[in-house]
Amino acid sequence: MPAQSTKPKKIAAFFDVDNTLVCGSTSILFGKVAFAGGSVKRRDVWRFLWEHVMFIRRGEKNSKMAGIKDRALSLTKGHSVEELRGLIDEVYESEIKPRLWPRTVERVNHHLSQGHEVWLVTAAPVELAEKIAQDLGATGALGTIVGHDGEVLTGELVGDPLHGKAKRRAVKKLAEERGIGLGKSWAYSDSVNDLPMLSAVGNAVAVNPDAQLRRYAVAAGWEILKQYRRELRQK
Repeated sequence: MPAQSTKPKKIAAFFDVDNTLVCGSTSILFGKVAFAGGSVKRRDVWRFLWEHVMFIRRGEKNSKMAGIKDRALSLTKGHSVEELRGLIDEVYESEIKPRLWPRTVERVNHHLSQGHEVWLVTAAPVELAEKIAQDLGATGALGTIVGHDGEVLTGELVGDPLHGKAKRRAVKKLAEERGIGLGKSWAYSDSVNDLPMLSAVGNAVAVNPDAQLRRYAVAAGWEILKQYRRELRQK
C-alpha cells in the first residue's frame, strides 16, 4: 500500500500579554478607565494606579496579581455586555495601545510574515486580549472568561483564570484543535508563572524576565529579549 501523506503541522507563536506585549497590567488599566467613566470609586482608582506602578517595577507575583485581577474583573458586575465592549475599545485606544512594547510587536509581525499563527494568551479578560489581537492582525486570543447572562455581566469567572498551568492546558488544547506542532512553535513571557507554557514549546523567549525566569532562561539557553520604557516614548 502507498504511504499516506501526512499534513505538516502548523507553527504558532504564543504571547503572554501583561508586561510581555504590554507595559503593565491590562486589568489595572481597565480599572483606571472604568473609574474615569464613573464605574469605580475614587479611592479604588488610586489603589489600582499604585499597584500598576509596583507591577511594572517588580513584575508579576502570582498571589498578589491574582487578587488585583479579581478586583478588576469584579468591576464589571452589573454592567451590560454592550457597555463592556465600548469600555474595552476606550481602554485599548487610550491606555493599552500606547503601552505596546515595540520589540514584542515586531516579533508578532515577524511570525505573521513567516506564515505562523499568533495567539495572545493571558489571564486578563478574553475580550481585552481579542481587541489587541484584532488590532495587531494576530490569529486570535485566549483569556479569562467573564460570565454574563446574555445581556448583563455577573462579575464572576467562567472556569479558571488563564494563569500558570491553565495556560499550558489551553495552549495544548488549541494545538490539538488547529494542528499546531508545539515542538517547532514559540512562546514569549516575562514571568516565571508562565514556565508551564514556555516549556510546552520548542522555542521559548523570556521578555524582560523576572529574576526567577531569568535564571531559568540562562540555564536553559533560552533567548532573553530586553525592552526599555524609553522605547515607548519614541513610538
